[in-house]
Parts: sequence; structure tokens; C-alpha cells
Amino acid sequence: GAAAFFDLNSERPKAAFTARPEPTTEWCMNLGRTVFAQLMDHLPSYEFQKCVARYGGDSHWRGFSCWDQYLAMAFAQLTYRESLRDIEACLRSMSGKLYHMGLRGKVARSTLADANESHDWRIYADFAQVLIAIARPLCAHDPIGVDLEQSLYALDSTTIDLCLSLFPWAKFRRHKAAVKMHTLLDLRGSIPAFIRITHGKVHDVNILDEIVPEAGAFYVMDRGYIDFERLYVFTLCSAFFVVRTKENILLQRRYSRPVDRSTGILSDHTVILTAIQSAKAYPDPLRRVSYHDPVTDQRLKFLTNNFALPALTIADTYRCRWQVELFFKWIKQHLRIKAFYGISENAVKTQIWIAVSVYVLVAIVRKRLGLEATLYQILQVLSVTLFEKVPILRALQASDSQDDLPCPDNQLILFDF
Repeated sequence: GAAAFFDLNSERPKAAFTARPEPTTEWCMNLGRTVFAQLMDHLPSYEFQKCVARYGGDSHWRGFSCWDQYLAMAFAQLTYRESLRDIEACLRSMSGKLYHMGLRGKVARSTLADANESHDWRIYADFAQVLIAIARPLCAHDPIGVDLEQSLYALDSTTIDLCLSLFPWAKFRRHKAAVKMHTLLDLRGSIPAFIRITHGKVHDVNILDEIVPEAGAFYVMDRGYIDFERLYVFTLCSAFFVVRTKENILLQRRYSRPVDRSTGILSDHTVILTAIQSAKAYPDPLRRVSYHDPVTDQRLKFLTNNFALPALTIADTYRCRWQVELFFKWIKQHLRIKAFYGISENAVKTQIWIAVSVYVLVAIVRKRLGLEATLYQILQVLSVTLFEKVPILRALQASDSQDDLPCPDNQLILFDF
């Protein structure tokens, strides 16, 4: 009610201030939280602070913490901002909402540039691994398109071209710079289980030294990963690999299995390596499966250390490797990892790792909220509703309708987690 006071010259009370007006619809809406803040609620902030403390990220904090940097860069990824000046202009236009979004520091182009240069990129790499550990169990029962109960991984890399004059630390060729993003993709949910960012000169096969094979799992690789000494580690760890073979590999056939050529399988042989160095590196027998692809009219040959699965399943397993190529195309098209906000190695790796964490975060939210929309549709909705004060589920459920967001074939919206 209204408060009152007494005039000394009169016994009649007078109102000191008017009573609070009835809440309007606009006032009620301001009681909510922005979609961006609700999205960030799905991040384990305690784990993020552990990553920051591990590398002393905020030890020289000057008003712009690692968390502020992460939120600003995540906003840039979700809305596909072009530059640091673009990020600054957009966030300052919403300055009244930044505190409620979790941003405590002042967002300025120079401040964000300094943070990208000084805050250790390993903070965001470790935090992305935390999110990956959350996302993978959520997708553990997703179909993979092949009759296989075990885990299935696809290993490949993508090259991100850079300008040599701006990025001299990433020298790739004489007049070209690049970084490589080596990725081991869990095909149940298309969640990256392992990522390593290196200079463009690092050969793909060297990444096999950093992977700890999971017993019973299948690893699908292209010809660039043929190194029999490294592949033998998979056999010793009771893991299986399927790799496309090269023409110059010397093999001797030991046994032949009957095949049904109507399925596209041309042959199924047990072979051994005959080159001295190769046989010394991999002394056990291998299985070679030849397959004719009716779509491309190509004859493909695969080597594997699994002798139990049908030959057609081996060929279908290798076909699933294409999902890692789609993953690379998807993140390059819908996230900001081809053009960078900084030119140092730390800034580049920071931006890539935050992009990966945003990708995984959206996949986690999709699973937790039980959405049927694709990641592409969810990203499009988020990009225009981040500052809206509506329940996030209400905002994203609109994208479940296929009529709301047309899905052209060339948009690579192929991930159904």
C-alpha cells in the first residue's frame, strides 16, 4: 500500500509516493531471462572454473575474465559475427541485457583482442572435452546406419587455409599457411571424441600416436592412415580398424571366402604382408574385402583385422566414414572457423575450440530438451532469439516444424542426433 506522513499543520495524512502500478505485459516479460542466458545454463560453470584455474587464466584479470571471453566468443559463433568490431557493436547495442547474460566485463574490441592473445587456448580445449564427455552418453543409443553394436569412430582431418603473411607461424607450403583439425568422430551422434589442431605440415598418420584405442571399437580411416606399425597397436589393444588400402601394398592371399556378388562384394580374402618391413611391423594376417560401389562405379579395397563381421558389413562400415567429411563441411558452413578474429596461434586455437564447444553445447541442448529439429534449424532460431526473454523451449520448439524453416539440400543439415 501507499506510505503516508502527517503534515504538522493538519491531521490529514498525505501520500508520500504513489502505489506500484499494476504490472503490464511488457513489465512481466522483463521478469524472464534471455534465451542466451538459458542456453549458457547448460554449461557446467564449475568445470569451466576448474579449467581456468588449471592454467591460471584469471591470474592477471583486468576486468575481462575467461568466462566473459567465452560468452562473447560463443555469441559470435551463434550469430556468425564477422569481426571483433562487429561483436563489440552488437553487444553494446544490448548493453542493458549483458549483465543478465552473464557478461560482467566491458566488451570492447581491444579488450577482447587482448583476451584472445593472452588467455591460454588450453582452457577452452579442456572445457570442450568436458562438454564432449557430457554429450556422448546422451547420444550413445543413436543409430549409425550399419548393423553394428560396438562403438564406431571415423578418423580424418580437414585443412583450414590461412594467409602466410598474417599467420607465419602456420607455414604449410612455400606461399601458403594452414592449420589442420584432426578429428576422431564418434558416429553415434556425430560428436568429436578427439580433436587435435596442428600446423598444416603435420601428416595425418602421426595422429595415430596420440589415440588410445578402445577395446572392441571400430575405427574407420582413409588411405592416408596406412602405417602397419601404428595399425598393429589397434590389434594389440583388441580394437578393430577398417582402412582403404593402396595399390602398391604387397599382399599374399592365404584363404578365400565365398561371397554374394549381387551385394557388390567382389572378394573376401585372408592375406599376409609380404614386404619385409611391413611384415615385420604387422606380423598377423589381415582381411581384404573388395567392393564395387554401384553409385560411383568404383572398385574399393579395404583392409581390416576383423574376421567375424560379414564382408558387406565391413563395406558399409567404411561408407559411414563419410560422416566425418559432412561434420567438417557443417562446422565450416555454420560456425566461424574459416576466418579468424586474431592472428596469433593462441587466438586461432581459442576460436576453433570455442566453436567446437558451441557445436557440442547445441547438441546437448537438443537432447536434453527432446527437440526433433536439426542442429541447423536450432542454430538459425538461436541466432535471432538470443536476446529474447522467452523460455528457451518455447523458442526452439517452433523449429520442430519442417514448414517453419525450409531445409534446402545444399545446407548439409544431415545430423539427426
